[in-house]
Amino acid sequence: MLKTLEDLERRRDAAHAGGGPKRVAAQHAKGRLTARERLDILLDPGSFEELDMYVEHNCVDFGMAEQTFPGDGVVTGSGTINGRLVFVFSQDFTVFGGSLSERHAQKICKIMDMAMKVGAPVIGLNDSGGARIQEGVASLGGYAEVFQRNVLASGVVPQLSLIMGPCAGGAVYSPAMTDFIFMVKDSSYMFVTGPDVVKTVTNEIVTQEDLGGAITHTTKSGVADVAMEDDVDALLRTRTFFDYLPLNNRDGAPFRPSADDPMRSEPSLDTLVPPSASKPYDMHELIRKVADEGEFFELQPAHAGNIIIGFARIEGHTVGIVANQPLVLAGCLDINSSKKAARFVRFCDAFSIPIVTFVDVPGFLPGVAQEHSGIIKHGAKLLFAYAEATVPKITVITRKAYGGAYDVMASKHLRGDLNYAWPTAEIAVMGAKGAVEIIFRGRSAEEIAARTAEYEARFANPFVAASKGFIDEVIMPHATRKRIAVGLRKLRNKRLENPWKKHDNIPL
Repeated sequence: MLKTLEDLERRRDAAHAGGGPKRVAAQHAKGRLTARERLDILLDPGSFEELDMYVEHNCVDFGMAEQTFPGDGVVTGSGTINGRLVFVFSQDFTVFGGSLSERHAQKICKIMDMAMKVGAPVIGLNDSGGARIQEGVASLGGYAEVFQRNVLASGVVPQLSLIMGPCAGGAVYSPAMTDFIFMVKDSSYMFVTGPDVVKTVTNEIVTQEDLGGAITHTTKSGVADVAMEDDVDALLRTRTFFDYLPLNNRDGAPFRPSADDPMRSEPSLDTLVPPSASKPYDMHELIRKVADEGEFFELQPAHAGNIIIGFARIEGHTVGIVANQPLVLAGCLDINSSKKAARFVRFCDAFSIPIVTFVDVPGFLPGVAQEHSGIIKHGAKLLFAYAEATVPKITVITRKAYGGAYDVMASKHLRGDLNYAWPTAEIAVMGAKGAVEIIFRGRSAEEIAARTAEYEARFANPFVAASKGFIDEVIMPHATRKRIAVGLRKLRNKRLENPWKKHDNIPL
């Protein structure tokens, strides 16, 4: 019996060794942790239970039969984060460069299937050179099996991807179908075709970092949500982020007791909106003063900065925040901001997370480039997302809400539950000057000025909309947190269903 136990320990030690000391040292030299070291930080101490530790590849071509490592380049299993169940896989770059084989893919598929059965999130730690070339189409088939599960799990359990090294070719499509992607600066990259192929095909010379690094994907493309400083920062912030998420689409968002008084008044908000309509202010200030303890986990902060998205808590309950940002493009909606917010709204709706929307939007961004790039279809994505959402929706208009953008931003007409406005709100088809120049075209400058003043007095306030029932209440800015907290209490048991359908056809 002791001999058998010794053999078990030997096999476990071999599996824990990964690709061996030299390859582990090479991984550390790049500033990266190993697959198991990452799981030690991500999961609660002692909670990880590994599955398929002894799985080996089944390839016999190109001398692979003599090259086997227990685990086959990926560590899979389950554990807890702050006591809540999660399924994980962590690719091991020290074993065949983390490349995906048929058995490697089967290990990932197994834990995804289990996550679906028990209703728990999946977190993937990606660090892979791509498909294992020696296995040919079997490796590609393995990718497709993972992709299929990503699709089936979408909207059922939250899926997070941490890109902690290379992720190229077909490997990028699995993270792309997950709900959130975190990357590590100067250490991770994602692209469909690498710099060498790009140079061959288009004659463009580009580095891996510029083509698909963390900064590129969190600023220009919007593929990733947040760029982290290093492996440890990424893993610890993922633990924080995980606490905002429900375990599945039937489970409520987690509750974290808060000592922050929900009836707290914030007098400074009464002077947040500047006297001049053309002067910007930072919407982050409003968000943090409304949220419990001022905590706000922002997503895609460096991409499409004219809209803000992220998670906060009100009375300990998770809420999704969507807010126009007057500091960037005056808060206009454009293609990127519409796509960014629409995807976030759909995530919140899929997982029953209430949505709080702060509105200061002068309209959609004008321009030939926007029109030719499809602002009509892309803007409709945000409209569609808000309109189909059945979760509690509370909207606060702080200043401008003009034109079609007023409709799009969770208006009463899109089944907003509670629509509030500050006294500084201006709800109209367009700004006073533009409206008057259309209505009184050809009049003298003096008459235009007089009519503009008349229009402002008539429409540059929230009371016309309130008189029609489109605004439920004009509230004092300092009472915003209280009104949202009370509103969410009332809406906690909200029930609303859309007509039966196989699925909708959002304007992609």
